[in-house]
Parts: sequence; C-alpha cells; structure tokens
Amino acid sequence: MIELEKVTKIYQMGEVELRALNNVSLKIDAGDMVAIMGPSGSGKSTMMNMLGCLDIPTEGTYRLDGVDVGTLRDNELAEIRNRKIGFVFQAFNLIPRTSAVRNVELPMVYAGIGNRRVRATDALEKVGLGDRVKHLPSELSGGQQQRVAIARAIVTDPVMILADEPTGNLDTASTVEIMKLLVELNDSGRTVILITHEDEVAAFAKRVVMLRDGEIVRDEVQKHRTGVS
Repeated sequence: MIELEKVTKIYQMGEVELRALNNVSLKIDAGDMVAIMGPSGSGKSTMMNMLGCLDIPTEGTYRLDGVDVGTLRDNELAEIRNRKIGFVFQAFNLIPRTSAVRNVELPMVYAGIGNRRVRATDALEKVGLGDRVKHLPSELSGGQQQRVAIARAIVTDPVMILADEPTGNLDTASTVEIMKLLVELNDSGRTVILITHEDEVAAFAKRVVMLRDGEIVRDEVQKHRTGVS
C-alpha cells in the first residue's frame, strides 16, 4: 500500500543544505501497524509529513495505493489527505467551542460527504463515546478528547491512520486505553502508522522502524507486542 523508493528530502536553509531524509526505501503493507521512531533530528517528522502527503520528495518516489504522490498537484494532495489518511495529533486539534459530534463531522464537510451526523455519531460510538456526542472538548478528559480525534480520523473511512505522538499529552492509564483502541482499529483491517519516541507506545506495534540522521538503521517485526497474546 505504501512504498518509499530511494526517497531523499532536502531543505535549503539559506546557504546550508539540510538532508532530512537520505535515500530511504520502505514498504508498508495494508493492515500493518508500524511505529516509526528516532531521536530528535532523525527525520521522523519529515517522514510523517511525507507519508501524510504534506510534503513531497526532493528525490525518489512515494507511492500510496499505487499513485506516485510526487506527481500530484496541491488540490490532488489535499483530496488524498482528506479521503485516504486519518490524522491523529498529540494536541488533539479539536475546536474548543464545538461539540464532539460536530468536531468529527468536519472532515466530511471538507470532503462534501453527506449523512454527516449519522456517520459522526457512529464513529464516536466505535471509540466508546456514544454518550458524549454533545459534550465540548473542555467537558472531556484528555483520553476522551483523543478518542474524539480518533473518531474524526476514521469517519471518512481512510486506508491509513497516521498518528503523531498520539499519547504525548496523556497519563499512563489513558495512554494504554488509546493504544488498545488503535490496536483494535488495526485488527479491524486499518493500516496504522505511529510516529513516536516512546518505547512503551512502540511496543503495541507489529513492526518498528528506527531512523537516525535521515536513514533507516533498523526495521524489524516485533515478536512480543504489548496487549497482544
């Protein structure tokens, strides 16, 4: 489903050339759950932007569902982000004065999808918040706010969930709840990609990819996963 082939990303900082990714090749099959890790400056944020179609390679090729992302115009990239990728962020990114159900409806508004209230309510029920649809973010705990964000990510039925430090603002108990929910979504057939620096979060993934200085230094399947017997 996802294929990076000899991808390099170079940023020009004045006269200095910053090589954020260097000749990276990576394949992720549909239904996989992958944690992408690395220290600060390793290239994992650039990798997230690349996988999320927020940026395109300087060199090399990124194919998503067989489509060469680097050949697409801005409006086509925006459509892919809206239709095929569900984003989950550390800061939740919910609209404060808007109810949970209306926050979940937003991607469908941008995509021109109908029957929004029914679909948004169903998505909230799937993440265990069927009784919180009218609550504002301020009336929800951090874990519940992240569940709303996950409902918003899945409401358009994307092929991929891209979660950037999804538990970074949560306590330990809420972290476990959110990770178990992401595992359940993965078990139902969704591809899940985690960008994280936390070993405890990566332990839930099927596979760990480690970046350092813009290159993949480790890519291995985990024999023992947290929360999976």
